[in-house]
Amino acid sequence: MNSSADTASLKALDRAHHLHPFTDFHDYAKGNGRIFSRAEGVFIYDSDGNRMLDGMSGLWCCNLGYSQDRIKQAVFDQMQQLPYYNNFFNCSNQPAVELAAALTKIAPPGFDHVFFTNSGSEANDTNIRMVHRYYDLLDKPEKKLIISRKNAYHGSTIAAASLGGMKAMHEQAIGLDYVHHVNQPHWFELAEPGEDEASFGLRIARELESRIDELGEHRVAAFIAEPVQGAGGVIVPPDSYWPELQRICDERDILLIADEVICGFGRTGQWWGSQTYNIKPDLITFAKAVTNGYMPLGGVLVSDKVADVLMAKGGEFAHGLTYSGHPASCAAGLATLDILHEENIVGHAAEHLAPYFQNSLEGLRDHPIVGQIRGRGCFAAIELVADKETRERLAPDSAGAVFCRDTANNLGLMVRQTGDAMIMSPPLICEDEHIDYLVEKLTAALDATAEHYKISG
Repeated sequence: MNSSADTASLKALDRAHHLHPFTDFHDYAKGNGRIFSRAEGVFIYDSDGNRMLDGMSGLWCCNLGYSQDRIKQAVFDQMQQLPYYNNFFNCSNQPAVELAAALTKIAPPGFDHVFFTNSGSEANDTNIRMVHRYYDLLDKPEKKLIISRKNAYHGSTIAAASLGGMKAMHEQAIGLDYVHHVNQPHWFELAEPGEDEASFGLRIARELESRIDELGEHRVAAFIAEPVQGAGGVIVPPDSYWPELQRICDERDILLIADEVICGFGRTGQWWGSQTYNIKPDLITFAKAVTNGYMPLGGVLVSDKVADVLMAKGGEFAHGLTYSGHPASCAAGLATLDILHEENIVGHAAEHLAPYFQNSLEGLRDHPIVGQIRGRGCFAAIELVADKETRERLAPDSAGAVFCRDTANNLGLMVRQTGDAMIMSPPLICEDEHIDYLVEKLTAALDATAEHYKISG
């Protein structure tokens, strides 16, 4: 549908009846949202026919873009054969069985079991249940506390939002009292004057050790973190950070949960962000790109260390979801993995796309409102400032980055704003010309933003 009349009717219905995620309902009811009607390759089209390069891969999930007929056909075929059955009560289905096995083949060594959910949020809820069950079975019932990071995003259920560290979410929901937080490894925002990135990484990592001492090692069960914080603003940790965190968890009998919902399936340059940073997790959260975003699916990769205890000690694991291991979603996952393997998507992204993308962004470093460019693999963030030396922001409440985002969107580029940063994660199937287009439109948006706020080079 492309007629303005149809678009107007849809927008009116949308404002009247549809409550959107992470949206100011009052403002949206008066606003003029965008209705997307189709997609092709790495481009999305709104109902007025405007084309946009999807620089966010949907919500970090459509790594293979929108024209993967093989995935669509796999879902269709599965719906004809077995559209649904549950995995409770000793039941299973072929796609769930085969996908679980396929995921263990690409998992880091020592991961031979999978628990399926519908989303990353539910997978992180599952992690809490598994961690508590694990220590109960080891006769350590006091180990219930979980430590996370400020500004982390681990999902939107009450439990997952509690694990996350976003202030706005905590202000609107009662957090679980057994979740605690330490600082994020955001050097640009939190470094002390003159502190280099390596020293900063060690200092922030050691906050975990101090918090464990404060709470009591006998009470702390796990630490959860994304290898690179995605929704928090593509916070790329210093190289000194993860080795120190790994040491602390290993020495203190603390389970390490790697939330790979965004980093997994090639985004950082390897199958898993854990491999990129040489992290040795005990549980790995996955979702999003496992089906290329075409069907809802998430889950937990469970290490042998944890699974052996859960299985050997016996007793029911009293947790599950109606759609855990949904056959159509798992069929989509299998087709997605086949494409990733057969077309060497992860290898090509690491060897060519990621370097081309990161090098292309480097040309923006001298732009008058660019304070920092940070990235790893195929995602990145550009921090906006009014003054490079003082790091003064363009406007209160991140209004400068919102202006830049809206400008980029209107120019035909879908990127997001988090705080004062522009963030992006283009599909892993992008060609050089798509990256050139992204940088061209982003540059134009930065130029317009600088002009709007009267900042000159």
